[in-house]
Amino acid sequence: ILTNRLNLPPLIATLVIVLLSIGFPVVAILAWIFDLTPEGIKKTESIEELAAKAIVTTPERRRLKASDIAIAVLAIAVIILAWPKIFKGDTLENLRAKGSTSVAVMPFQNVTNDTTLNFLKDAIQMSLISTLSNTKELKVRRQESVNSLLQSKGVTVYASITPALAGSISKKLDADIYITGNIQKAGSETRLNAQLTDTRTNDVLKSFEINANEKEVKFSIIDSLRKKITDFLLISKIIKESAGSWNIPALTTNSPEALRYFFYGQSATDTKTAIDWYLKAVAADSNFYWPMYCLSFTYPWIGEQEQGLNWFLKCYKKKDQWPVAIQIAIMSDYATNFESLDEQIKYFKQYEQIDDQNPNFYHGLGLTYMELKEYDKAIPALEKSLVIARRWGKEYLGSQVNWFFGALGNAYHYTGQYRKEKKLYRKADRYYPDDTWISNNRAVSCLEVNDTAKANLYIEKYRSVKKEKYSASEADIATGVGEIYQNAKMFDKAEQYFRKSLALEPENPARMLYLAEFLNYNNRNLNEVSDLMNHAMKLAASKTDYYNYLNAKGWSLYKQGKNKEALEILQKCWDEAPFKLYSIRSHLEEVKKAVTGQR
Repeated sequence: ILTNRLNLPPLIATLVIVLLSIGFPVVAILAWIFDLTPEGIKKTESIEELAAKAIVTTPERRRLKASDIAIAVLAIAVIILAWPKIFKGDTLENLRAKGSTSVAVMPFQNVTNDTTLNFLKDAIQMSLISTLSNTKELKVRRQESVNSLLQSKGVTVYASITPALAGSISKKLDADIYITGNIQKAGSETRLNAQLTDTRTNDVLKSFEINANEKEVKFSIIDSLRKKITDFLLISKIIKESAGSWNIPALTTNSPEALRYFFYGQSATDTKTAIDWYLKAVAADSNFYWPMYCLSFTYPWIGEQEQGLNWFLKCYKKKDQWPVAIQIAIMSDYATNFESLDEQIKYFKQYEQIDDQNPNFYHGLGLTYMELKEYDKAIPALEKSLVIARRWGKEYLGSQVNWFFGALGNAYHYTGQYRKEKKLYRKADRYYPDDTWISNNRAVSCLEVNDTAKANLYIEKYRSVKKEKYSASEADIATGVGEIYQNAKMFDKAEQYFRKSLALEPENPARMLYLAEFLNYNNRNLNEVSDLMNHAMKLAASKTDYYNYLNAKGWSLYKQGKNKEALEILQKCWDEAPFKLYSIRSHLEEVKKAVTGQR
């Protein structure tokens, strides 16, 4: 294990084994002689000294001693020997960390009885070396170097190239990865098999298989294999360089160009630039799920909800061609827009059976329970989400503190677990002390206990971070402050800020809708909503927006007891809206029940 896994010379490996064999007994004896008790009593101490120490009532903190360090070092060495995978990690990621990846391509083996295929042995090797050499991200060892070393080992027949020999040649050429393969025949089909292997560990990184009919041009099969291997190596490098904390459970593309554009979109500093890159990624690969998914929720950020829904429905129509995990995620999102929350939970439960180590899944489940006000069910899901996210690493968690800490903090707050809430926020500060969601939650807690001075400090922190870091408008900031007061159940103050937001942007229909929904939800000044939404409908940028405003108007009429008028408007909304959203359907169903009850 020491020589193969850790690349230690045999002599050094032997010395380590000897040290491990005698180390523990020696350390144990030394520890017994010099440090018998936890307090560090020495055997040479007298009875009087022992008695004097017994008088001391305050225990001293135990100091770290040489025996502790020795035992720890030996224990770590044993762990390395017993479980080398601890230090194995993701092989490709380790290779990418070095910079350029070096590759050695072995001649392929013809394991068929068809001698007319012998030309493929060198042709494939030459073709792969030529193509991979043209990519600046890879360093490829020359064909002459590989074949000369094989000849020096007495190899004249390529069929005798064993994995051990290929690995040895690769080590001599200082290559990170070596490629081996063979040519097979099954009936009228020719098959190429190839493997990418890590030189250091001899682990197979990826296998490829290409089939071609005998009538097809022989070089087409080489081109297909060459493209697959090249794309795989380039995609691996792009993910390492660009993914950062972005977890990709299923890639769904073989296009390095599409993947690179997608990551450009992920790192864009503004929404419109991100959308442009996502569109380029989809143009490069129309079946690449992730940029399509990102477009579905990025467009609404700039007020284009209809575009977002269109992109989501494109994902929904293509779902069957993607992995099952993505299919279930899409159906869950579909339920968010077009079905009930109970349906969404059903899909979450299905997803758990496939992948129970995805923090985003548990977070989504927790948020759904939160929306249903089932906080006792939300908390276990959100807690598990946080545990897994912390396991994924500080970089991943630090970029999404509000995502994991903020929602759980809200759940603790709603269930009266204030100590847990405060402790959670202190942990969040270690990752990202300027998180606005956390500042908002803290401000709400202070307002609820009438600590206005401290609440104002958190509100001011929220203002400054939103303005300096996110370049938020005054209207956006006013809306955020309004939400703080709304969550603290200070509705007069909240309404004041929502109206201020609208006053700052009086022709922004989104601000009108926000105020209308606040009034509807809290049964405040309902008679204003119709006029407000009538104005918004005149300014609507799309049909979807128009019917969202009409939906809010119909709901306000129902809240005022005008059921017949509400039913007429909501039925029109349902019949004519381009998307049959659940927000419209649920309102319509409730109003229908009320009208039926009156009859």
